[in-house]
Amino acid sequence: MGLLPWLGVFFVALVVLLKASDWFIAAAEKIGAAIGIPPFIVGVTIVAAGTSLPELLTSIFAVMEGSSEIVVGNVVGSNITNILLVLGLTAIIGKQIKIDFDIMNVDMPLFMGSAFLLWFCLYDGLFSIPEALICLAGLLLFLFYTFSAGQKEGEEHIEEVAKSSVDWKTYATLVASGVLIKYGAEYTVKAIIGISDIIQIGKEIISLTVVAFGTSLPEIIVSVKAARKGSPELAFGNVLGSNIFNTFAVMGIPGLMGSLIIPASVITFSLPIMLAASVMFALMMITKKMSQWEGYLLILFYVLFILESFG
Repeated sequence: MGLLPWLGVFFVALVVLLKASDWFIAAAEKIGAAIGIPPFIVGVTIVAAGTSLPELLTSIFAVMEGSSEIVVGNVVGSNITNILLVLGLTAIIGKQIKIDFDIMNVDMPLFMGSAFLLWFCLYDGLFSIPEALICLAGLLLFLFYTFSAGQKEGEEHIEEVAKSSVDWKTYATLVASGVLIKYGAEYTVKAIIGISDIIQIGKEIISLTVVAFGTSLPEIIVSVKAARKGSPELAFGNVLGSNIFNTFAVMGIPGLMGSLIIPASVITFSLPIMLAASVMFALMMITKKMSQWEGYLLILFYVLFILESFG
């Protein structure tokens, strides 16, 4: 196929992937509550992993298609987009943002630890199965912390979900959305491969930019709505949790399927930017405040990142 048909396939597949993920998560929450799964278990698994589901499924199909460089591009690109674009928009829309909870106690160390762990795993140009196991151990640590810190919130959330009835339509939605997720992820990857072959741009570059933006849309939507409603904590928590989950799960699970190829451009360009963005975010959060001007600064860095990626 030509470039335009592949672009059409890409955007349709990405929209299907994102929308089907929302349906799947909502149906899984209802069914989990109905069959008696402890609410906090549902909260720290389905809910916590929800916004990272598109990245995870896309990465798994990338490995199956023999294009594992898409995995690291997806993870690093999504993490950069979450910090620079999502937080930047949140600060601009929310103007003066103040965080009430102690983000520097456990959340930020986990966030920074996951970023530097990813750098140590990738700097040699290869992501091996033992490194994947280390990331999955980090995922268990993260889930244990989330379980301990968010049990009450998870129960309240699932109790609200449980109020709605579970009928055959919910089960049909779960199955149908699962099928749509499968094909959405599969054809997103196929389109990336097709587009990169035609325009002679590395698959990791497309993953770092276009795919990362697309799969970060759930975080963008949630964060912008939170900022408008005066609840920036939700946006910040969303970015922290999503980046940690991306690093540990979206790298770790596909990594069990075999060693992943790490392109040189990721090691020399995008990975250092991800680390710099992570450090900048941590420094901004020392005072537990973020100004509108800091939001504009983050957006400027994101624009520079996009321009340099294609430059």
